[in-house]
Amino acid sequence: MLAAVLYGKEDVRVEHRPRPLIGDGEVLVRIETALTCGTDVKVYRRGYHARMIQIPSAFGHEFAGRIAAIGPGVEGFQVGMRVVAANSAPCGRCFYCRRGAFTVCDDLLFLNGAYAEYIKIPARIVKQNLLPIPDHVSFVEAAMVEPLACVLRGVDESQIAEGESVALLGLGPIGLLFLRLLKLRGARVLAFGRRATRLRVAEQLGADAIFNVDVVGDIPARVRSLTEGRGADTVIECVGHPSAWELAIGCVRRGGMAILFGGCATGAHVHLDAGRLHYDELTIKSPFHHTPHHVREALRLISHRVIEVSPWISHTASLVELPQILAHLTRPNGMLKVAIHPSESD
Repeated sequence: MLAAVLYGKEDVRVEHRPRPLIGDGEVLVRIETALTCGTDVKVYRRGYHARMIQIPSAFGHEFAGRIAAIGPGVEGFQVGMRVVAANSAPCGRCFYCRRGAFTVCDDLLFLNGAYAEYIKIPARIVKQNLLPIPDHVSFVEAAMVEPLACVLRGVDESQIAEGESVALLGLGPIGLLFLRLLKLRGARVLAFGRRATRLRVAEQLGADAIFNVDVVGDIPARVRSLTEGRGADTVIECVGHPSAWELAIGCVRRGGMAILFGGCATGAHVHLDAGRLHYDELTIKSPFHHTPHHVREALRLISHRVIEVSPWISHTASLVELPQILAHLTRPNGMLKVAIHPSESD
């Protein structure tokens, strides 16, 4: 089969590899659609991910497809069934899992290899996070379950209420998913981004005010001017750079909350005003990843058309084009998510 393998910094190669063999409790899926992701682009640029992937490794983690084979002991699934799998599953036994903190599980099992013709789903993920796709949901739509699940958890962590003001920093695919969910909660969203195409999508999704960060000037001052001088009730950062984390803190009102959602590089340092954190009683959260509950909720929202996937898919490509696609995504452009169709590489 064809599969994309990450060998290091900006080094992804599409190679012929043996089709995975499955064992007890495992499922083999033929991938129909895989989606590019901002996390994958960061991993491609850095050549690693501290928790999710170590090189050399199969690459990619957002996908949907059909079951090609089933291992002994698997129940509830059949060959040919349309399925979507999340890219992880917690152990359910450790200190953190016993307290419901599944995203910081001591043995959080990650799955990579979505940019391929086939992928083996480990038994733990089969049990917890392999879901049938409703007949009316396409493979492209189903592949959005994983990023949507992450954003759902971020919104839940924010505890945003109707009518509250939210400054949203970053309008990539994740930031735009936040925008859609925030508007569903009745929030007033001040959206800050850079690319014209993404600013247009933010307008289509109902942002209350939209700003190009290259021309707006002092962003905290602009947020205060739109919130009666206070600052935003909540700021959600979706950039993944220390300067953006610092900017997010600067936009929060006293007693407000900053959701630092974009993951910075390992070893990065952020400079914050300790006096402001303390005397302004700020709350800072940095939610990472999803839970089995959020994976199911994401599929429900997609299947009920609460979330329409089409605005997020800007291009399609075959698997053999992936290295060029990833290189292009590292450069400033208006692309959102690219749907990769491995079958078109046959």
